[in-house]
Amino acid sequence: MRQLNLLSYNVQAGIHSRQYSDYFTNSWKHLLPHPEQLVNLTRIAQLLRQFDLVGLQEVDAGSLRSAYIDQVQYLARHGAFPYWYRQINRNLGPFAQHSNGLLSRLCPQQITAHRLPGLPGRGAVVAEFPLTDGSDLAIAIVHLALGGRAQRQQLDYLIQLAAQHPRLVLMGDFNCGCDSKGLRALLQQTEMHGLDCALKTFPSWRPRHTLDHILVSAALRVVNARVINYALSDHLPLSMTIELPAGVHFAETPSVFNGLTPRD
Repeated sequence: MRQLNLLSYNVQAGIHSRQYSDYFTNSWKHLLPHPEQLVNLTRIAQLLRQFDLVGLQEVDAGSLRSAYIDQVQYLARHGAFPYWYRQINRNLGPFAQHSNGLLSRLCPQQITAHRLPGLPGRGAVVAEFPLTDGSDLAIAIVHLALGGRAQRQQLDYLIQLAAQHPRLVLMGDFNCGCDSKGLRALLQQTEMHGLDCALKTFPSWRPRHTLDHILVSAALRVVNARVINYALSDHLPLSMTIELPAGVHFAETPSVFNGLTPRD
C-alpha cells in the first residue's frame, strides 16, 4: 500500500450551520444537546467511511452539549475505524470538551500530543506510521488560533515540527488562507506543498475562504485534492490522496487497543 486517502473536517461539534445568522440563533446548541446533532454525526460518519485517515477539529469528547457522547469514539465506531484518538484542548468540565480527533484504518506506532503556543486551547496530534524503508510518515492534525499573533507563533512551531519529520502531512483548520504571511513562510521554509487557493471550505453554505489545508512534504506526491460538498458544519471537508515515494510502502505494525494513548 503506497497511497493514503485523507480527509480533514471541522465538524463544529455536530452543529449544522446554514447561514451566518445561525451563529446567533444556534448559539444555545454550543451549550445544550439537541436531537439534530446525533443525526448530523451519523451522516458525517457515512462520509468518513470512504477514507483511510481522518483529522477532525471542533469535536466534543463528551459533555453536556454532546449529551455526554464522545464524538470521536462515535464517529470511529460508525465510520468503522479500528484506531482513534482524541486530544482535549479546552476542557470546560461538564459543559464542553473541545478536541481534535484522529480516525485511522492503519495502526500508528506512536501518537504525540502537542500543546501549541499562545493562549491555552489549541493543539496538534501527530501520528507516526512506519514505512518499509525504516522511516515513518507523520501526520499532524491541527486547529490554529484566530488571532494573528498566536497564529504566527503556532505556524513557527509547525515549522520546527516539520524539521523533525522528513515525511510529514499537516492537515486541519489553519484559520488562515493563501494571503497569510505565516503560512507562506511555513511553505517556504519546509518546502511543503499542497496549498491550493481554489479549495475554499468556509463558510459551508457559500465557500469564499481557504481556511482548511492539507500540506505535504516534498517527498510525498499529491494524487488529487478536492473540497467535498457535504455541508453539515460551518466548514466543508477537504480530501486529498497522497502517494509515498516509489518502492516505499506502509509497514505492518502490531495492533493495539482503540483510544490510543499518546506520548506527551
